[in-house]
Amino acid sequence: MGNAQLLSIHVHPVKAFRGLAPGSAEVEPWGLAGDRRWALIDDGGKVVTQRQQPRIALAAAELLPGGGVRLSAPGMAPLEVPVPRPVGTVPMEIFRDKVEAVPAEDPAVHAWCSAYLGADVRLVHMDDPARRRPVDPDYALEGETVSFADGYPLLLTTTGSLDALNSLIAQGDHAAEGPLPMNRFRPNVVVSGTDAWAEDDWSRVAIGDVVFRVAKTCGRCVVTTTDQSSAERGREPLHTLGRHRRLSGKLVFGQNLVPQSRGTIRVGDPVEILG
Repeated sequence: MGNAQLLSIHVHPVKAFRGLAPGSAEVEPWGLAGDRRWALIDDGGKVVTQRQQPRIALAAAELLPGGGVRLSAPGMAPLEVPVPRPVGTVPMEIFRDKVEAVPAEDPAVHAWCSAYLGADVRLVHMDDPARRRPVDPDYALEGETVSFADGYPLLLTTTGSLDALNSLIAQGDHAAEGPLPMNRFRPNVVVSGTDAWAEDDWSRVAIGDVVFRVAKTCGRCVVTTTDQSSAERGREPLHTLGRHRRLSGKLVFGQNLVPQSRGTIRVGDPVEILG
């Protein structure tokens, strides 16, 4: 395990939008700096992701200084969105979690997002991740919080496990869909140099100088079947995960992490398994 290292870093400024791949990232208690601090909600306040709208995969968000974002999408003129002033929040729902969020101030922002998706949506910002949304208490330590990510501050995947999964896909009923790229799983950190499925047994890891607690394996959804470059859906990897990677009723790939310290992680950092 001595040659395990951080292969890539992925930050998604707007939940479900295309991510960025910086060479380094600051680790905050609720996730990587700038990751999933923005999200779309529908007219009922429920989060909107690629689950409902696969075309979100083709939209991109760049981080601006101060935490704002520059949105772009096919057929749309780019739009810069500053962080809204904390003048009031709206309730939103991320799966089972009720969260308060601050809407973008300019109505043109909501109109842009709605026009692209052909649905009534609003763009909202998480102003204070330290107190807005706790991690699932079944898997959290006291005081742990998370951004608009699905449930945990970071998602880790490994190239060893993706290679093994792609080998299984190649032997299955939908071999033509493979091999799949790692972006189907929308991780924050990708680790190379480990055996397939080695991460199943990890409980604590260090990436460079930053220590993380492994909270639980990641249950996967229909988003993984969405081609991130075309927004088209297939059967894989869920078909193969269902046959080979079903744990406690979930189809699993990757591990959810919670930072135990702050710091900076960099591509090429050694990854040490602490437990």
